Amino acid sequence: MAQCEVCGNDYDLAFEVHAQGAVHVFDSFECAIHRMAPVCEHCGCKVIGHGAQVGGRFFCCAHCARASGEDGVRDSA
Repeated sequence: MAQCEVCGNDYDLAFEVHAQGAVHVFDSFECAIHRMAPVCEHCGCKVIGHGAQVGGRFFCCAHCARASGEDGVRDSA
C-alpha cells in the first residue's frame, strides 16, 4: 500500500501523479486537487477546469481575471 501525501491514509488503490519532474501519491482525486490545483488569484477558489491563465497568473474564470485588471479575457464558449 502507498500513503497519501495529503491525508496520510494508507490505501491499496492509491495512485501516482507525475508532474514537473516530481512524483506525488494520493488516495483520492480530492487530495490530488487539494495539493496540485492552482488557486484563483481573485476569489481564492481551486481552479479545477481550464480556468484562465494570463501572464503566469491563474484565475477560475474570465470574470475574476477582468476583476483583477486583466483586459480582453473571455471564457470559452
